[in-house]
Amino acid sequence: MRLSISHTTRYRFDQPVSHALQRLRLTPKATQGQTIHDWQMDFTNAAQELEYEDQHHNHVTLVALEPGATEVVITCHGVVETNDKAGIIGRHAGHLPLWSFVGQTDLTRAGPRLRYLVRGLEAPDRSRLDFLHALSDEIRRQVVYATGTTGVRTTAEQALEAATGVCQDHSHIFIAAARMTGIPARYVSGYLMMNDRIDQEATHAWAEAHVDGLGWVGFDVSNGISPDTRYVRVATGRDYRDAAPITGISYGAATEDLNVVVAVEQQQQQQ
Repeated sequence: MRLSISHTTRYRFDQPVSHALQRLRLTPKATQGQTIHDWQMDFTNAAQELEYEDQHHNHVTLVALEPGATEVVITCHGVVETNDKAGIIGRHAGHLPLWSFVGQTDLTRAGPRLRYLVRGLEAPDRSRLDFLHALSDEIRRQVVYATGTTGVRTTAEQALEAATGVCQDHSHIFIAAARMTGIPARYVSGYLMMNDRIDQEATHAWAEAHVDGLGWVGFDVSNGISPDTRYVRVATGRDYRDAAPITGISYGAATEDLNVVVAVEQQQQQQ
């Protein structure tokens, strides 16, 4: 499937910026089942400083905001072709060893709620893959999808206790629980073509776990499926902080308003 993607992020500041740097992880990965045909980024009141590949093989673009700017716009657009691999990415690649995805982070560190969740799912005759599917189903049952109830600093334990959250929280809970049983797991940020609309207000997130004989396998807990041709992988990491679309620092201003518009649609084949 050929997907046409447009992603615009607009920052408005309450006073002029004196200095700011933004780290962008907005370029899709060329990976198993995914080919990048075209991808461009445009900036208003910002300039590209450099590009590099981080420890997770994410493409990172560093931009500097123009001094005195009160508004910054980052626009990405391009075409990505995807193939259905039943959510299987395959063998591990990257600069970090596989065992680094077993250790917990501040956002995934387990508490009593997570320990109780895992105890209820473990069974001696259950395969690793069956456990992961059961885990995804149980998280979706216990944690209702609702926007505005959690934030980027919400931990997996907090979201599970609140029983509400978004795709980021579902992914963190899944990752935390998988790691508790010794299964390497990681966070994925990207795009999802919705069946009922083109325009969206955010990017999407899901999780991947490493299964012997298969390699990395994707689990979209929020939608209860493994990623298919509607999904575009952009960045991966040990949690959201490693794969966040935009992170950075600024001096001389506080962010007053942030607006994100994402559009993902199937590109019509040319005759």
